[in-house]
Amino acid sequence: MTSKLVRVTTTVTALIFTVPVIAHHSFVAMFDGDRPIEVTGTVTEVEWLNPHVWFYIDVENDAGEVVNWAFEMGNPNSLMRNGWNHNSLQVGQVITVVGSRARDSSLKAAVQRVTLSTGKELFGAQEESG
Repeated sequence: MTSKLVRVTTTVTALIFTVPVIAHHSFVAMFDGDRPIEVTGTVTEVEWLNPHVWFYIDVENDAGEVVNWAFEMGNPNSLMRNGWNHNSLQVGQVITVVGSRARDSSLKAAVQRVTLSTGKELFGAQEESG
């Protein structure tokens, strides 16, 4: 009975510590610092979660179609140290985002900075390291 309990405890512990590692990724694996983008659009959703905060904006592309971009920022704690809070981005707000495009050319990017309609700039607290 004791060895079975040890195996179950070990398995559960391994799963608990593995899930966050799988969910996390390096900047350089997903984003290309040599592919900068700047887009302006309307916030459609904000996900204030660990390990990264994501937000989404509708942007008009060159063909005049509205497409939805996904933007990744740092973790909530780092963002708060950089002046962000849960109310910094609101659905319907028009913002400009400067960042690094996803390596797979999808409509995703890592945020370097966000300029709010008030002119206030906030930084994405994203680490560009492996």
